[in-house]
Amino acid sequence: MDKRFNLCLIGFGNASRAFCKILLEHYESVKKMTGHDVRVTAIATRSKGSLVDKQGINLENALLCIEKNEKIHETELLDLNTLSLIEQSGADALIEMSALSIKDGQPAISYIEKAFDLGMHVITANKGPIAWRYKALNKMAEDKNLQFLYETTVMDGTPVFNLVKYTLPGCQVKSFKGILNSTTNFVIEEMEKGNDYESAIKQAQLEGFAEADPSMDIDGWDAAAKTTALANVLMGGDLTPIDIERTGIGHITETDVSNALKDDKKIKLICEGYFEYGQVIGRVYPQLVERSDIFATIDATSSLVSINTDLMGEILIIEKNPEIQQTGYGIYSDLLTMLGNLNK
Repeated sequence: MDKRFNLCLIGFGNASRAFCKILLEHYESVKKMTGHDVRVTAIATRSKGSLVDKQGINLENALLCIEKNEKIHETELLDLNTLSLIEQSGADALIEMSALSIKDGQPAISYIEKAFDLGMHVITANKGPIAWRYKALNKMAEDKNLQFLYETTVMDGTPVFNLVKYTLPGCQVKSFKGILNSTTNFVIEEMEKGNDYESAIKQAQLEGFAEADPSMDIDGWDAAAKTTALANVLMGGDLTPIDIERTGIGHITETDVSNALKDDKKIKLICEGYFEYGQVIGRVYPQLVERSDIFATIDATSSLVSINTDLMGEILIIEKNPEIQQTGYGIYSDLLTMLGNLNK
């Protein structure tokens, strides 16, 4: 008989809904692969209410409610405090997908801590907890013999953390370098086409790459959070985004972009992590890149990270123009990893 495995979802935005669609489509194959009957027993949303059903929520109905711009339940009585919802969910695992708080990683950190206190495994797609409190949360999970997975926090569903963890045994990551923010990449490309900075921002907003307030991307904070996450997980750092030496692209002019092209170069916002005198250092900064360099080919929403190791040398991972399904898959892949580990 298949074992029940219940999930509590915090956040029901695009990525969470993409995950739910994948789960619905592959429900029977997950049971066959893992021996677990996976059901969602609680959902907390920011503006569409909350829902708890320990027998399993009808995800089709919940998704349909969002498509109709309706709340996911019929009565306001189920609008629970999120921490209370986690307690009442009866879940075996928390999937934390709330909005990023670049200032401190909250309240996502408190949700994860609550789940661990209740004996739940945790998957997070939120880079905030990894950027602000990775070591403490990871130790909490280890002390309680619980799983803590976070593949989606950098480069969507692309296996970056899992690549190092599962396929590079014995390797030490000495440094990394990447292009990890889509908005800045897109804005600079628009300026290369002759558009001014403000027009480039507006176009990024129109196409969904930039928020109404694009400062978190333009000022390099999103890139700094991803840099911190990579440094903490891959290199054993204990950094926060504040520790990252950060320069955004707000000061870059059309003339800067034009001059770079004349010199057969491109401007890219680079994320770096490396050791200096035994300490892990992180940087985010615009860099002139030769047109012949592979970094210059990373366009639009594509991402790249180069991981430099002691035994395998340099490994490059490229994600080509992902859509929301890739983010949903990242969460789904962590779930499959989690269920596989439970069977060992």
